[in-house]
Amino acid sequence: MKNIVTLLLLLFALTSTAAAQENAKNQSFAIWLSDFKRDAVSQGISQNTLDDAFAETQPLERVLVLDRKQPESTLTLDEYLENVVSDKRISDGRKFYAANKSLLAKISAEYGVQARFIVALWGIETNYGSNTGGFSTIDSLATLAFDGRRSEFFRDELLNALKVLQSEHMSAGDMRGSWAGALGQCQFMPSSFLKYAVDYDHDGKHDIWHTQSDVFASIANYLSSVGWNGNASWGGRVKLPKKFDKTLTDIKTEKTLQEWHKLGVRKLSGKALPSDSMKASVIMVGEGADAVPYIIYSNYKVLLQWNRSRYFATAVGTLADAIGK
Repeated sequence: MKNIVTLLLLLFALTSTAAAQENAKNQSFAIWLSDFKRDAVSQGISQNTLDDAFAETQPLERVLVLDRKQPESTLTLDEYLENVVSDKRISDGRKFYAANKSLLAKISAEYGVQARFIVALWGIETNYGSNTGGFSTIDSLATLAFDGRRSEFFRDELLNALKVLQSEHMSAGDMRGSWAGALGQCQFMPSSFLKYAVDYDHDGKHDIWHTQSDVFASIANYLSSVGWNGNASWGGRVKLPKKFDKTLTDIKTEKTLQEWHKLGVRKLSGKALPSDSMKASVIMVGEGADAVPYIIYSNYKVLLQWNRSRYFATAVGTLADAIGK
């Protein structure tokens, strides 16, 4: 009996401590949020927008769990590509490309971005719009801004999200996306939304959640704005000669395709590289013994501005090639 009483007292003490810690955390968040609201008002955010955005906001523990569970991928490049550029994703990409061919052709011509890359980015980011995320953008960004690990970045993005709400006349309840605050079918962070989102159908909204023309044009506008070359591709896997100087496999090292050919670089099939003066770099994608050589052009570097992962950029290029011209 004595042991049971002791155990109950211990459980009560632990519960009380947890409740006290949670209460202290909520109070600290409330103080932080009050300070943030003052800053937002000073930067032009209306009280109505703030009232709508933060009506019931509290830190989301699930967001913090996901933020801390981001170890470097243990997959090889081939394993990653098998998952991300699956046969189904290729098949679906070709279907969506065909179904939207005229719209994509128009946007491609206007922005100078090949349609296959627009579709590939759309496919990899949100599986062609089917998986845009179910987290409240405001709650997610407020959680990450309050957390402290990257508070300045996420505080800025939270302020930008409020600007989006205000300029788009949106309800905070309709602004949903990834746990990290990425929005819509393009998965733009709020700062990217403000810079690159396009109201292509001229209905007064930059609707990257539901309107395909806005989604496609926004993707194209991003790529075009950061240096996309509509007359070039992205690169491809290559074979290196046995005695190749691996110090040359640096993204900052650029040579013409002719120069790389003279150094023994060949297509994966063994065929010669194009006889071209286009500048290119040879890089390794992956780690250690699993790293794979690719020759890449300036468009690959543009994809790295969208997402710094070489796996991601390689997947986009691979899917674009599989979707077609």
